[in-house]
Amino acid sequence: MLDLVIRNGQVVDGTGADARHADVGITDGRITEVGPSLGRAKRELDADGALVTPGFVDIHTHYDGQATWDPLLTPSCWHGVTTVVMGNCGVGFAPVAPERHEWLIGLMEGVEDIPGSALSVGIDWAWESFGEYLDALGHKPRLMDIGTQVPHGAVRAYVMGERGAANEPATEQDIEAMAAIVREGMRAGALGFSTSRTLAHRAIDGEPVPGTFAAEDELFGIGAVLGELGTGVFELAPAGALGEDLAAPEREVDWMVRLSRAIGRPVSFALTQNNTDPNQWRKLLDLVDAAAAGGAPVHPQVHGRTVSLLLGLQTFHPAQFTAAWGDLGMGLADRAEQVAMISDPAVRERLVRELTALEDDPVVMGFMNPANTYLLGDPPQYEPGPERCVETIATDQGRSRWEVLLDALVAADGTELLNAPVLNYSDGNLDAAHAMLTDPNSVFGLGDGGAHAGQTCDASTTTFLLSHWARDRSGARLSVPEAVHKMTGATAALYGLGDRGTLEVGKVADLNLIDFDTLGLRRPEWANDLPGGAGRLIQRADGYIATVKSGEVTLEHGEATGALPGSLLRGAR
Repeated sequence: MLDLVIRNGQVVDGTGADARHADVGITDGRITEVGPSLGRAKRELDADGALVTPGFVDIHTHYDGQATWDPLLTPSCWHGVTTVVMGNCGVGFAPVAPERHEWLIGLMEGVEDIPGSALSVGIDWAWESFGEYLDALGHKPRLMDIGTQVPHGAVRAYVMGERGAANEPATEQDIEAMAAIVREGMRAGALGFSTSRTLAHRAIDGEPVPGTFAAEDELFGIGAVLGELGTGVFELAPAGALGEDLAAPEREVDWMVRLSRAIGRPVSFALTQNNTDPNQWRKLLDLVDAAAAGGAPVHPQVHGRTVSLLLGLQTFHPAQFTAAWGDLGMGLADRAEQVAMISDPAVRERLVRELTALEDDPVVMGFMNPANTYLLGDPPQYEPGPERCVETIATDQGRSRWEVLLDALVAADGTELLNAPVLNYSDGNLDAAHAMLTDPNSVFGLGDGGAHAGQTCDASTTTFLLSHWARDRSGARLSVPEAVHKMTGATAALYGLGDRGTLEVGKVADLNLIDFDTLGLRRPEWANDLPGGAGRLIQRADGYIATVKSGEVTLEHGEATGALPGSLLRGAR
């Protein structure tokens, strides 16, 4: 008798093949049968025509701290994810000298907007070496499987001390010592090595991430370890990723291609559309495609929607930059009091006047410009039309842009959010994202689960990829099999996780049962659920009937069952 059978589903197996009506049989945490009318089982789930997919494999998260205290890894678990890879962008918590705990916390807080207070309270530093960090992770029960990478920032600071933290050039001896630590980490079970080279990534003290300016001898010296061992991905946030240096990206792709050829390992880098050069992504894809034709596996890692700031009373917004906000004590008031104050005609008039005076402020107009800010709504709209733009609404109504923005802030009792795209929306749509997603060499990622806690909530992009790109979008789409493959078989294959990502006999029994018609996102909401009561944005979804991890049902209708079958992944398989 089988342990579990999922009956009557539309199986989308993660290979890209068309959906087919079939049952899935599971025994001892593995898929043992896929076919019609399977035999009896100890437990049966009737999919009743719902999609049955592999569990999603999210390769770009920052749960490095949260994984030490949260067995569920919310919010990713609510979005069909059964495997995560963390340790991206060169930041993480091992190796670490005992006296540098707070420094690493400041690095993660600055780069990934994870409250330092939560990390300080939540992390129980039971390690120094990277291997000891893996041991600490491996001892904790968890809902999903986790894998991690060796982070350049932590390694550089550990080997070089203040010289490394200050981004001084590495000596030959420094490089050898860093390579030795990466080798030890890979042998202990890391899935790769990561670094950051964008000036947008800075520690809480404003200093760039260690490794930002690393020379080729350092990058190639460390990367050679992956070639020597024949395993692992070299992952990075490249220079110029946010349009901060238009000459950098092509130079970056050049060395990535040469590195990939030299070590025979995949290199994966963040690729988005930036506003400074909205067509640059096309040039980079052309370079990558040419490299792939020449045998160099370089994979742009792309996002499925806008990379945005979410403005709101519980996050941040332009009115906080006015004198009125401080003078009237609005920052100290709770949400209901703020709604009442902003709704007062006299206060509203002063706020509008002072916001108008800030229209030369580069921060306000660079990141919160009403001409590039949209009503998010519930359900949230991540590809909004011009009719949702604050500036357009103001023009149509003959009102001040700031009046309209303030109206939005107090809507839904102050829980409404505004979508201010930073990347992937230069054309006012997601056409560039579609082209990047469908490029044969790209991989789906950049959701940053666990990070940017007070700015956005993109751990939900798996749900968005399937609901928006395969069902709701009015323009070019992905088919359901394409969308599922992008976040299962393809992501698992990049990191050498050959035991998952597809619904085939012998694979780990990680699955989702999805009501495709009702699948959708809810508006992000604020929760003070981090250690010490620190807050963050979280986001739920509808339409997930059940999630299965290693043959155990871990979530039903979005609620955890209490099963914790997840584990630490040590190395490719």
